[in-house]
Amino acid sequence: MNTKPESRVTLDPENWDEFRALAHRMVDDALDYLKNVRERPAWQPMPPEVRDSFAAPVPLRGADAAQVYADFRQRIMPYTNGNIHPRFWGWVQGTGTPLGMMADMLAAAMNPHMAGFNQAPALVEAEVLRWIAELMGYPANSSGLLVTGGTMANILALAVARHAKCGFDIRKAGLQSGPKLLVYGSAEIHNWAFKGMEFMGMGREALRTVPVNADYTMDLCALREMIRRDREAGHQPICLIGTAGTVNTGAFDDLEALAEMAREHDLWFHVDGAFGAWARISPQYRHLAAGMEKSDSLGLDLHKWISLPFECAGFLVRDSRLHSDAFASTASYLTQYERGVIAGGLRFANLGLDLTRGFKALKIWMQFKVHGVEHFARVIEQNIQDVEYLAERIRQSDELELLAPAPSNIVCFRYVRPGLSDAELNQLNTELLLRIQEQGIAVPSATTLNGKFALRVANVNHRSTRSDFDEFLDAVLKLGREIEAGVKQMAR
Repeated sequence: MNTKPESRVTLDPENWDEFRALAHRMVDDALDYLKNVRERPAWQPMPPEVRDSFAAPVPLRGADAAQVYADFRQRIMPYTNGNIHPRFWGWVQGTGTPLGMMADMLAAAMNPHMAGFNQAPALVEAEVLRWIAELMGYPANSSGLLVTGGTMANILALAVARHAKCGFDIRKAGLQSGPKLLVYGSAEIHNWAFKGMEFMGMGREALRTVPVNADYTMDLCALREMIRRDREAGHQPICLIGTAGTVNTGAFDDLEALAEMAREHDLWFHVDGAFGAWARISPQYRHLAAGMEKSDSLGLDLHKWISLPFECAGFLVRDSRLHSDAFASTASYLTQYERGVIAGGLRFANLGLDLTRGFKALKIWMQFKVHGVEHFARVIEQNIQDVEYLAERIRQSDELELLAPAPSNIVCFRYVRPGLSDAELNQLNTELLLRIQEQGIAVPSATTLNGKFALRVANVNHRSTRSDFDEFLDAVLKLGREIEAGVKQMAR
């Protein structure tokens, strides 16, 4: 008989007390990192030696956890894209919250498998989805799923639309059967739609991009004519996508009119509300998203205007049966029983592509319960009002030019001087953007509107104050003058 002690390995700490002390330090440092964010630059370039240090060989043998954590603090923590900073307004990236950070830690500690199962975390996700549906004006018996981001939310909703409107069993026959299926969205639609059409095998050409009006909303007359021509050509229109908050300018399509047109032409009506859907929770600005509640499906993010840590998004489908029919699958090893761990089935696995899913719902559940929806509505109102303030300051300056309406939380503008062509202004403003970022002043992003390079401020930041916008514009004017003077000197 072998009495030799069994040699086993585990990934738990060898010394729990030492690890507890290190874990407490990590939490304290993380909270200080958030608390003191205003004391740091909005962004800082990574030194070459730090960048080069990430070419190290794979670690075959372990190191002390405290040493690895010190390495993290030195080489990783200081060098992010800056989106938690009060003067970060680039793209549409949320800032996160301290409570959301802690909720993610708790979710990771529990580490539940969120395909479904007979467990409290599954009930939390179902409850959170019911809250979101109610806030968005969807019926209580609608369906939904939490996913990684707006791209996945919208693509999965589009898959439901295709299943519902293609006219044949596409899950069995595939795209080889039937006529060419077409989807419609404005020329300002987010890039997810192009990637989604390619990924789903429908092809980029099957996404009909509809011209926009001067305010960057979809041209309904052009849409109607495109649908008519496509039907006459023997194609099959299946889906109309409205946008609640375009990524370029924050424009909201006329969702009421689009809902009516979708009904008229028997199209699935999907709304991309990645950030703009949340305007609906504000009594002051809910009119922007009017008609969204009439959609067949809706994609939205909670890591944008609800400020939760990445990744946290979702989509809703009005008809729960159609949602399930588009994805439900089974296998012997996933058999549901009336009792035990798998009682209740794998409800979430049957509403999307993922079988394995993390516990995203906990941070939503905790944040909603601690702050309440009215508090989030006030943050949204504050963001829009700050953009209104910024736009008015731009209008009052002879050196700045608005390049698009600012109907919600996004403003696009440029530095201008008489006598410079659009090409010269594009070059000047590109340099201006990069200096603003590289000097750590602020992080706006950029876009091009009608051939004009624009500095783009997308405000979903709960930490920004009016003084941040003043400091930003003052820097824009100062650096714009410096760049212009340098260009003139070089031309002499």
